[in-house]
Amino acid sequence: MPRPVIDVDECSGCGTCIDSCPNSVFELIDDIAEAVNDDSCDGCKTCEEECAMEAIKVEEE
Repeated sequence: MPRPVIDVDECSGCGTCIDSCPNSVFELIDDIAEAVNDDSCDGCKTCEEECAMEAIKVEEE
């Protein structure tokens, strides 16, 4: 099962992951992206590819 992992030290809070995710996995909380619906992640890695800060990695559990 894929799971997005966010490096909070690298996240700029730009919201690109929110806009690019087809499954609405992310929300901004206190200006940092959080995977609030990570059960909905299908492993497409669009968030990982679109993140300019390279703050997201999609890992397999």
